[in-house]
Amino acid sequence: MCVESLTGVGGWLYQWCVRYADGGGLTPTGRQRRESVRMQAAELFELQIKPSEVAGRLRVSVKPAYQWHQLWRDGGVEALAFRGPGGSWCRLSPRSLEKLATYL
Repeated sequence: MCVESLTGVGGWLYQWCVRYADGGGLTPTGRQRRESVRMQAAELFELQIKPSEVAGRLRVSVKPAYQWHQLWRDGGVEALAFRGPGGSWCRLSPRSLEKLATYL
C-alpha cells in the first residue's frame, strides 16, 4: 500500500509504502529491474570500474554497490542473480494452514 502525499512533521509531504517480507514490497517487475541493475553492475566490475563509480553510473547508493562488488568478487555474476524472495519459511503445519484457510 503506497500513499502518495501524506503530511509529515513540519508540514512536509512524503511518500511511504508498506514493506512486506516477500521481496521488500517490490512487484515482480520491480524485482526484475533490480536484478537488471545488479547485472549491469557486474559488467562494470568486469571492466575494473570501482564500486563508487558504479554507484554513480547506475544511480544507486554506494553501500549496495560495495555489497554487490563483494558478492561478485566472491561468486561471480551468479552471486548477483535473484534467489527468490527473502524472509523465513512458514512455520505453520499443513493442518494449521487448512484451518486458517477455512477461517479466512
